[in-house]
Amino acid sequence: MAVENHPPRKISPLFVSDFTVDAAAPFERHLNRLEVEIGGEDYRGLKRVELVDLPSQAFAGMVDLTERLLHSTQNHYNRQLLIDLHARVYLDKRRYYVYYRLPERTIRFVPSWREQVLTRVFGYLPLETCDWTPCGGLLPGFSSRYLADEAGGSLLMQADHPDPELPLLTVSHGPYDPHTLEVALYFLREGRARGAIINLGFSGREPLADHNLQKLRAWGLPLNPSNIDVIYPYVDANGHPYCYKQEEGLCGFVKQFSGSTPVLIVDVHGYVGTNLDDRRVIVGLGGLPPYPDPHKMGALEVAGKQVRLDPAGRLRQGLKMIRELSPEIVVQFCTDSHQGYQLELQMDMSLHGRTFDPHQEVKSLLEGEERNFLVQENIRWLPSAGANALQRIQACKLSNCAGCMHVEIPTLIRQRMALRMKEMAITDSLTSSGL
Repeated sequence: MAVENHPPRKISPLFVSDFTVDAAAPFERHLNRLEVEIGGEDYRGLKRVELVDLPSQAFAGMVDLTERLLHSTQNHYNRQLLIDLHARVYLDKRRYYVYYRLPERTIRFVPSWREQVLTRVFGYLPLETCDWTPCGGLLPGFSSRYLADEAGGSLLMQADHPDPELPLLTVSHGPYDPHTLEVALYFLREGRARGAIINLGFSGREPLADHNLQKLRAWGLPLNPSNIDVIYPYVDANGHPYCYKQEEGLCGFVKQFSGSTPVLIVDVHGYVGTNLDDRRVIVGLGGLPPYPDPHKMGALEVAGKQVRLDPAGRLRQGLKMIRELSPEIVVQFCTDSHQGYQLELQMDMSLHGRTFDPHQEVKSLLEGEERNFLVQENIRWLPSAGANALQRIQACKLSNCAGCMHVEIPTLIRQRMALRMKEMAITDSLTSSGL
């Protein structure tokens, strides 16, 4: 079976990590080390593996992913393993199950987080696109809709009477960023946002948790846990990455909502800070063309490399919305490739900080990974995110050219928000039962 020996060039360099794995130590991580080994992100509920017995005819209605995965995976060890095992890989696109059909056994990968979310929202697992349905006790005053596709689909939520002044949330890396769903639900519940677009599919970088790897090892399938795009496909049948599906398709998703188009889009992500106690929420306003103009963000004062910005309009609205998440909020953006801004939010809502050259001061936190940080402040550096640039380009195609805020929330804050949502659910249950 002939395959390419290099990653396809259609994938942005920002998302390419060309590496090899030591076959004698296949379970050593090469990617996701920061999130899994240093930050302690909990991916146990993301997906699970099962040993199943299916008749041959069961695969007739599935999509054969084998050649696509072999040609698109950046993990050469995993590619060669599939070839050596004579594995055929199939996708049940309605359920988003992936099957490894080996000569003597079949292994199923189940998107357990996705199933849990959909069942929680609808009370059942929808297999096709459905119409707007009331959220009931989960989110009173809101309705939800499931949009199916070959990449896990998307969940839309909107207020039954949306306030046109409130922002729209996007959670474009839902499975990869633990607890970002709970953050979105909190903002919706508290009346801080009009609706949300939540990605339910994988983009190829979601790692397998250790308990799944132990099962695979026992079954004789030692997949490397890094960059696990060899399970759920990273690209579509045309070789285009799924990781851009919500940013590039933003206008189509927004059309599904009632009312006027949003004036502000808040893109919610999770990140691991530079230390285990990092509580800094980072707001990225763009670092690739089209570059943002700080003079349009509010009253700007520049003295040498020192900057003061009194935010106005949509930026001020967004900062007020997320301010309660943490006492430490940082705003980052670039105005050209050699001019970066690092600003800290003050009690009076002003932003103070400095300018610098990212080419000189931004370094890689981990060798071999796109995990950049600003050395002087010892803080993660976000504006190089290509997907954020794609979202801003699409947002300007909306009728009012919506503003975009890329909000990265550290692990500790997301865990706290998830706990708060559980406490609210318990309170709601006690209230409804009359206790």
